[in-house]
Amino acid sequence: MQLAQRVKALTPSTTLAITAKAKELKAQGHDVIGLGAGEPDFNTPQHIIDAAVKSMNEGHTKYTASAGLPALKKEIANKFKKDQGLEYDASEIIVTNGAKHGLYTLFQVLLNEGDEVIIPTPYWVSYPEQVKLAGGIPVYAEGREENDFKITSEQLAKSITDKTKAVIINSPSNPTGMLYSAEELKELGEVCLKHSVLIISDEIYEKLVYGGHQHTSIAEISPELKEQTIIINGVSKSHSMTGWRIGYAAGNKNIIKAMTNLASHSTSNPTTTAQYGSIAAYAGSQDTLEEMREAFEHRLNVIYDKLISIPGFTCVKPQGAFYLFPNVKKAAELTGFESVDEFVKALLEEAMVAVIPGSGFGSPDNIRLSYATSLELLEKAVERMHGFVEKNMK
Repeated sequence: MQLAQRVKALTPSTTLAITAKAKELKAQGHDVIGLGAGEPDFNTPQHIIDAAVKSMNEGHTKYTASAGLPALKKEIANKFKKDQGLEYDASEIIVTNGAKHGLYTLFQVLLNEGDEVIIPTPYWVSYPEQVKLAGGIPVYAEGREENDFKITSEQLAKSITDKTKAVIINSPSNPTGMLYSAEELKELGEVCLKHSVLIISDEIYEKLVYGGHQHTSIAEISPELKEQTIIINGVSKSHSMTGWRIGYAAGNKNIIKAMTNLASHSTSNPTTTAQYGSIAAYAGSQDTLEEMREAFEHRLNVIYDKLISIPGFTCVKPQGAFYLFPNVKKAAELTGFESVDEFVKALLEEAMVAVIPGSGFGSPDNIRLSYATSLELLEKAVERMHGFVEKNMK
């Protein structure tokens, strides 16, 4: 049986080998510290859980509209109005099975064979694969480390061709944690307006911002940019609800209608119970969000200085999300490894610390480590990494 060419072309996840090896070592009784988590280590707030349970007990266990419950879309619209001053009506919002599914569905309705999507590097691993699955071509623009891993308007303009359909902006970013300022977004937006390029704004980490910085959506800069932008967001990171699988897209009603039509033939609707929980997430108290954000910021501030004290490690301090993305090329060289991927493999096998190689994010000189774990484990992991480098220095 021959598989479809579309899946044969997919690039295997670079995290799989590391994850499998880490699980194998743990099963053998080794004390492995995993820093690959892409989700908060806090439980979902209790009032959200209670609302979901209540909905089931009240019999809300059937299908909903493909685009989501009207009550949830209303709360999402309220959130946009309160947080960003943006007005969206129900026809401009679709609730999806997680933000990832929102992106996937968007690419499926947007791209024709050969259409190009500009993806700044470093990038979240699923962006290029989803573009390819829709018949599109990923075009990479390098977010240079000296520019905090962000692309400039000049770079964006040079990447545009007559086949360019869209550009992805992820702020705060996975894997770098960097944040575009309002002025930077304005400059990027002007290029997109000039060339009629759709902006896909992935804002899933918007609530996790540190150091007094503020998240800005490119859609709030001007009415013209709002019309040119599809926002992707969800409750996964902000409310520690990754397993609930509720995301959403907001923007042009024709695009949202097409996404809704496709969803009706693929997923039918997002999970009903999870939608009721998400209503409570937005309608209820937001105090736990700030507690979680403060905990992440504290961990970042404690662990950052320890991390950059490791020989051969340099790191741009992130402004959001819950990842550090240090450049460890020099550390790999100091310890005799030909690549960062080999360094990462040895770090796991010898120091029992699992991190994600940056090659999977389009940045082979870096590693991604998550601070969505306890401060005690973070400090222990950094101590192990420090000892590993010093022990193996040539």
